[in-house]
Amino acid sequence: MQTKESALERQDISIAEAITRDGPRLRRFVRSRVFDSADVEDIVQDVFYELIEAYRLLKPAEQVTAWLFRVARNRITDLFRRRRDVSLDEHASDDESADSLGDLLPSPDAGPDALFARKVLLEALEEALDELPQSQREVFLAHEIDGRSFKELSDETGTSVNTLLSRKRYAVLYLRDRLKRMEEPYDED
Repeated sequence: MQTKESALERQDISIAEAITRDGPRLRRFVRSRVFDSADVEDIVQDVFYELIEAYRLLKPAEQVTAWLFRVARNRITDLFRRRRDVSLDEHASDDESADSLGDLLPSPDAGPDALFARKVLLEALEEALDELPQSQREVFLAHEIDGRSFKELSDETGTSVNTLLSRKRYAVLYLRDRLKRMEEPYDED
């Protein structure tokens, strides 16, 4: 019969192995979708905290790696949902010609149908963001979601403001096209 201490030791070993084995890949996965390094660390720590909680509650996942990435994807989604409702409705302040997706989204105050349509469009936006080249996704997220200026991004990355504007514009054009294609089956002609 095993003691409680030996069971805890085995849990600790399993947790440490999962963190060692999957930690770097998980961090890269989150970093490829989240621009702010503090948010990356928060998400990774949340995922590992949930792993520890699952083991402590005696509900360890059978496929630990898949479970970790599923939890990470959910935390990333949560982060985007918290931030995007505000920032997608605001127009870019440091370039009047910069595109915003806020005009494509139904107002959340326009009733249940509009709220549902907004939710569906935001989920499609999330999927489309994953399809963008990393450089375009990073600029789009940093500007639209994090509310950072192109000047600030330029100073941080060493990339010219014009290049950043171009990357964001291509991202917005792709995202608009993707969202418009999604609406086509519902258009009445």
